Amino acid sequence: MGRMQMELHTGIELAVDLIRQPDRAALLACATAHMERLFGVSRGWLLELDPSGRALMCPRLDAGLRFECDDFSHPFAHVLREARPRSLSTTACARLEHAGLTALFEASRGADSIWIQPLMQDDKRTLGILVLCGQDPAWDTVVGQPLFEGLLALLIHHWGAHLDRDDRLWQQRMLSRSLSSMKDTETERQKNAMLAESLVGQAGCMNDLRAQIIRAAGSQLSVLVQGETGCGKDLVARGIHDFSERKDGPFVVVNCAAIPDSLLENELFGHTKGAFSGADAAKQGLLAQAHGGTLFLDEIGDMPMALQSKLLRVLETRQFRPLGAREETHSDFRLVAATHQPLQTRIQEGGFRRDLFYRLSQFPIRVLALRDRTEDLELLCRHFIHGFRAREGSGPLGISSHALEYLKHYGFPGNVRELRNVIEFACLQTPEREDIQVEDLRLDVMATPDMAVAESETGYVPQLGVPPMHEIADLRAASQAFEAAIISARLRQFGGNRAQAAESLGLPKRTLAHKCQKFNVAEAG
Repeated sequence: MGRMQMELHTGIELAVDLIRQPDRAALLACATAHMERLFGVSRGWLLELDPSGRALMCPRLDAGLRFECDDFSHPFAHVLREARPRSLSTTACARLEHAGLTALFEASRGADSIWIQPLMQDDKRTLGILVLCGQDPAWDTVVGQPLFEGLLALLIHHWGAHLDRDDRLWQQRMLSRSLSSMKDTETERQKNAMLAESLVGQAGCMNDLRAQIIRAAGSQLSVLVQGETGCGKDLVARGIHDFSERKDGPFVVVNCAAIPDSLLENELFGHTKGAFSGADAAKQGLLAQAHGGTLFLDEIGDMPMALQSKLLRVLETRQFRPLGAREETHSDFRLVAATHQPLQTRIQEGGFRRDLFYRLSQFPIRVLALRDRTEDLELLCRHFIHGFRAREGSGPLGISSHALEYLKHYGFPGNVRELRNVIEFACLQTPEREDIQVEDLRLDVMATPDMAVAESETGYVPQLGVPPMHEIADLRAASQAFEAAIISARLRQFGGNRAQAAESLGLPKRTLAHKCQKFNVAEAG
């Protein structure tokens, strides 16, 4: 076989071998191995240009050498810039005292000369650099061989093909990830909109709360919902259940504060027949009833200490023993707990187990008080009015701006639950197809001792035209506004009948008429 035939045969073998390489790393390793074998060099390196085009990487070394392209203290930067190959003696390179070059020379098996060849595609895209190390070979003789040139052409072709394939795969992954993200975002938006039908509010904290509920629903972690009384913790728990994989299972609610301590354990664990006096039949506990669904322990802060220990074990094993039973029962449930009490304080006081607190609060959620999101007052009021009209078949159209402004000055210690009661009571006081007015709200009638305390702390007097006490600058004007509010409310109560309004206030009719004129409430009569 002649020389040309041998080179042709070798070239075909090289081409087949390079084609077989599954990825870019294997391709570069295969090409450098052939360089070393065919051309008598001691070591070969392929330095790959990183995607940013700012550095050359050397993947064959464990250290993963990196040569910055804008660092002209090493010869690779010059070769890239000039786009021409060059040879250098290791002695000349050693004088550069470059750490990367030193590492290459130490791995080059004692070479005393190197050949640096830039590798570029026809479109002038630079792929990297070929570095050959040898014992003072005649580099022009080596690189001038047709076999060398053919191997470089094959390498560049397949290298570029791998890069193009990897780029397409990357684009496909990015597109798939983007589509998946868009789908997840749309799904979350739809879930958020569905939650907004019960957890009403457009404040940022409410959007965050709904997003937290959706994330919590996608896990099996125990959730602890904390917040003041009346802020909607039960709605949060219900939302977690409804948007979870357990939505078709039971949603079992246990109010730890409403069940006497002596009965709570029996309610949770159940009992067998004859377990105690009066146990004429077996009773399934709420833990067993929650199998496959969600167990909501409301007011968990009121659970007795002895029962807390037993609950902790149940949460760790999902095993429990009904009263009087010899064998344990398994229940697969998801736990959501809620409390208005500061559990950290209860822990310090010895009223709540620290280990149970950490087990409950794997996914903590805090619901803000209504006073911290007053921008949602109008939306909540209209939501409750709409609910009242749907239930009763009639009611007011809406609520006036004066009434809304009036509500904003009130602290609402009972939060959203209190607001709902106030609005529904006002709906009964308001004529059909009219707007709720300030005098319809009757906070003075509905106030509880707790509200009175809150009002004294905030300095607010719940009457029309009377601002918070610390804002009053004119006592006479505030008194007149207070008196005008009472007269206006009483006239409205009696349908504008001044005689009845005056009698109910213990005033002569002429005095009431004078005050109506003085306070500009004559139109109410």
